Amino acid sequence: MFEWIADPQAWMALATLTLLEIVLGIDNIIFLTILVNRMPPEQRHRTRLFGLGFAMITRIMLLLSLAWVMSLTKPFLEVMGMSVSGRAMILIGGGLFLLWKSAMEIFDSLEGSGEDGQPSPNAGSAAFFSIVLQIALIDIVFSLDSVITAVGLAKDVPVMVIAIMISVGVMMFAAKAIGDFVDAHPSIKILALSFLMLVGTLLVAEGFGQHISRGYVYFAMAFSLGVEMLNIRMRKKTREPVKLHKPEGAE
Repeated sequence: MFEWIADPQAWMALATLTLLEIVLGIDNIIFLTILVNRMPPEQRHRTRLFGLGFAMITRIMLLLSLAWVMSLTKPFLEVMGMSVSGRAMILIGGGLFLLWKSAMEIFDSLEGSGEDGQPSPNAGSAAFFSIVLQIALIDIVFSLDSVITAVGLAKDVPVMVIAIMISVGVMMFAAKAIGDFVDAHPSIKILALSFLMLVGTLLVAEGFGQHISRGYVYFAMAFSLGVEMLNIRMRKKTREPVKLHKPEGAE
């Protein structure tokens, strides 16, 4: 089980996989940040830890089900001359969910819910478990390709599991700082939601067999973020940033 420790190639695979998981985890951190910021401030840290912990468990379970994961790439149905696989169904479903969730978040942030009622006493716990479940489910969509790639890069399951644990640890360390920054700058939140809509579109396109490199999206996002950071610095000298509507219970 621990033979890989003496294998230099295993350590190279561990470093490569960890970096891959962190880079591909950018989408996940953004989605987690948007969801967690809907919770009251005192519950955000717990929600963040539970969400990432649950996501790590689901990702490890995918790794331990290697045969099933690899079978998802095999077509099981043909519709109008197009082959349909389990992977395609997951990507399309996850992409549509991201598009819907991001659009609703943008609407709520700009227009507000329009409801004056107070949340019920159980609203906090219900929202907590709902957000944790959403984080875990969307993590499956985001990590599906990285798990399949990991199977090709590393021979030892322990190496892949350790890479996932390290990457999730990095996410836990970075998520709070990113969340606080997004919460303090509403324009960044809208930019992040727009990025998630792009990712959702990419997932749907990939589900239909149209591969589009995420590098283009990441470059566009990095460029947009750089421009917005300059705008934020300029606005600080003139006026306070615009305030977005807060979801109920998040004051």
